[in-house]
Amino acid sequence: MFATIKQIFNPKNKDIQKKILFTFAALFIFKLGTTIPVPGVEMSTEGLGFLEIVNAMSGGAFESASIFALGVMPYISASIIIQLLSMDIVPYLADLSKQGGVGRNKLNQITRVTGIILAFIQGYMYSFSYIKNGTSLDYMTYSLVLTAGTALVLWIGDQITQKGIGNGVSMIIMAGIIATLPSMFSSLWTELINGANGFIGILTFIMFVLVFLAIIIGVIFEENAERRIPIQYANKSTSTFGKQNYIPFKLNSAGVMPVIFASAVVSIPQIIASFINNADFALFVTKYISYTSISGIILYVLLIIGFSYLYTFMQLKPKELSEKLNKNGGYIPGVRPGHETDEYISKILKRITIVGACFLALLAALPILFSEFSTLQTSITISGTGLLIVVGVALETYKQLKSQLVSRTYTKGRKGRR
Repeated sequence: MFATIKQIFNPKNKDIQKKILFTFAALFIFKLGTTIPVPGVEMSTEGLGFLEIVNAMSGGAFESASIFALGVMPYISASIIIQLLSMDIVPYLADLSKQGGVGRNKLNQITRVTGIILAFIQGYMYSFSYIKNGTSLDYMTYSLVLTAGTALVLWIGDQITQKGIGNGVSMIIMAGIIATLPSMFSSLWTELINGANGFIGILTFIMFVLVFLAIIIGVIFEENAERRIPIQYANKSTSTFGKQNYIPFKLNSAGVMPVIFASAVVSIPQIIASFINNADFALFVTKYISYTSISGIILYVLLIIGFSYLYTFMQLKPKELSEKLNKNGGYIPGVRPGHETDEYISKILKRITIVGACFLALLAALPILFSEFSTLQTSITISGTGLLIVVGVALETYKQLKSQLVSRTYTKGRKGRR
């Protein structure tokens, strides 16, 4: 890692340094936008589970009613919808997904348009929830401002992808989460050490930091853990240049998407309750569906596990993987090509997914359990989901930088030999 950092700051790699500076400048503009509030709007995210995730990913913009309040969440929702519809549900989208680069570009355009539409719908819904006794013009203005903010954030993400480093949307989400950490630790320091807690407060602060670091280490381990299935190819030796061919399956192939799905499902009754203003229904939601109830937490965990399986099999598609392997003349030693290979891959995915899903559910439940048993402010929490996003994006960005540096060194080495 240190060798990679040293290479980055090498004077010969000025183009990479410019990309890094451009990325930081774009993220600074994003953070600056999160401090600009929508005029005349006051709102709070207290008690709204899914909105807390939106607030974290937008760098606190949702809580402060910023123009970037929705961030990239509408685009993520749109991408999920388009992916689901591309699974032979809508023939046109299914055909585009099989057309390579051209099809992907068209799907990306459709996803962005859908994201903007969803941004307006979400902004309109939230305007009724948080603007009390407003006029039609107030609701429309609020919706249009949030929609424009989402469009601008997506444009910033595109610029990062094209001229900076990493995936722009992922970098914005990571930056939003990281931006909330300094204020959280500052609040924790003020409450524990500057208060009347004395030595116990110092020990509590140290324990909090150690648990935070332990979660980061656990997330790094979980992100890098994978199950490797060895494969062989017809008329080829077992290994090439001493390396065994294999198919790597990550322990958590679904990433953080199951948490987003589950949070959206659990929070739907809460949003409905805020619309209809029915006391009995609101009480039912609070007692049995809200995160503060035992049944609500159990439902949340079960939904995460269920969506983990759904998203993993939706992404990897064992049957298609088996068919591609067979077409390329590959096979898994000891397993017959075709249906048996499909079943074998499905069995492996089911076993590793349950481990990854349980770990993901634990990370998602941590802030809920912490807030229940802790007397600290609600802004001070251990967000395992946020750390999962940050670590995942950081690892992917680091791998991208490393591959660029390695390919550049290899190219220079070939030119030198000539």
